[in-house]
Amino acid sequence: MNPDYRDEHLEIGRAILGSGAICNECLGRPFARVGRGMTNEERGQAIRALLREDGKAGTCWVCGNVFERSGAWADRAVRAVRGVEFHTYLFGVRLTPRLEETDALFVKRFPSEQTESMKHAFNRVVGKAFEARLERAATVEFSAPDVSFVVDLAEDRLLVHIASLYASGRYRKLARGIPQTKWPCRRCRGRGCSSCGFTGKQYPESVEEWIAAPLLEAAGAEVAHLHGAGREDIDARMLGSGRPFVLEIAAPRKRTLDLSMLANTVNEHAAGRVEISPLAWATRGMVARLKEEHATKRYRARVEFEMPVSPVKLDNALQSLCGQIEQRTPQRVSHRRADRVRRRRLLSAAGFAKGPKEAVIEVEGEGGLYIKELISGDDGRTNPSLTGRLGIRAVVRALDVMDVRSVVLPGKMDSVDKETALP
Repeated sequence: MNPDYRDEHLEIGRAILGSGAICNECLGRPFARVGRGMTNEERGQAIRALLREDGKAGTCWVCGNVFERSGAWADRAVRAVRGVEFHTYLFGVRLTPRLEETDALFVKRFPSEQTESMKHAFNRVVGKAFEARLERAATVEFSAPDVSFVVDLAEDRLLVHIASLYASGRYRKLARGIPQTKWPCRRCRGRGCSSCGFTGKQYPESVEEWIAAPLLEAAGAEVAHLHGAGREDIDARMLGSGRPFVLEIAAPRKRTLDLSMLANTVNEHAAGRVEISPLAWATRGMVARLKEEHATKRYRARVEFEMPVSPVKLDNALQSLCGQIEQRTPQRVSHRRADRVRRRRLLSAAGFAKGPKEAVIEVEGEGGLYIKELISGDDGRTNPSLTGRLGIRAVVRALDVMDVRSVVLPGKMDSVDKETALP
């Protein structure tokens, strides 16, 4: 089948053939939009036939016959993803400086509105060769492929990236002393030493590890990252509605997972420590939105006072706190966070006395509000504070997060708290 070439096409083709040795792929690229259902190789062959000119023999002066090696690159890609489950793919290429220059010169010398760049043509040719060699179905995907390849012609290497899997849900942390994510040992920074029992971890467990373990095993992966809508302190529990999270599973070898079964497995293995809601598939974009969101949060705290406080005085002090709170970075986190003043709103505050020097307090505020410092004042770094309003030192002895109201991941956990007071 010959495409419908016009005189100007043949004129360009004749000029290209007279410029030096040229492969059919490069000869056909200036006419990539001429002739439906044809490859550039076939377009180049048609040009030669119509002009009855074979052109000069030898290595293509534009691409150096790089298209002849497309099959070899496809073979390397097939070997690289053997045993990896995927349904979509994408190829990219890094041309050598010489190829960049010659392709730019080629486009300049033989201008055509139908020209396809060498990069685009090479990616497509290798992709088709890759599909032909696979023993399963796969299609090209430009926005979010399961696997992607970069052919580095300068270094003669193939770079492979397996896209992460993302699962979302909510978690409840039922015990204190568990960090949200894995913490490297402070002394050895994760390498393993006598201080951490050669585990490389500051704490023996984390919410991230409890949730990730069954999913990593099912996906044949080694690394996972838990992205939460904020984080509670290690000594605080996460109860109530649960905290929204997205778990990222890096470089999975298996992508078809039974999330319902895996959620049940997490809850069975982490019983009494961590509990999660049913899982749902998520996207990479949800991670960014979750991190950027300042979800409203509700807390319950057991507070001790240095001196007795009457219920009326406590209630008045709590009511007067509602509104804008200015907090300089707390002393307890100043070693790892920028020293600046943050402004957040306290939406509500209420409490009841459990004794003359003890109370249970519930507050609701914007995301990023430090509750311990709201109570203690942090030596004047938080203003106003309960300590400041009372004129009596107040300290949080136990803290629970009861609700995280997320727009990105709405919903609540099915289970209901049976505890109404903090131990």
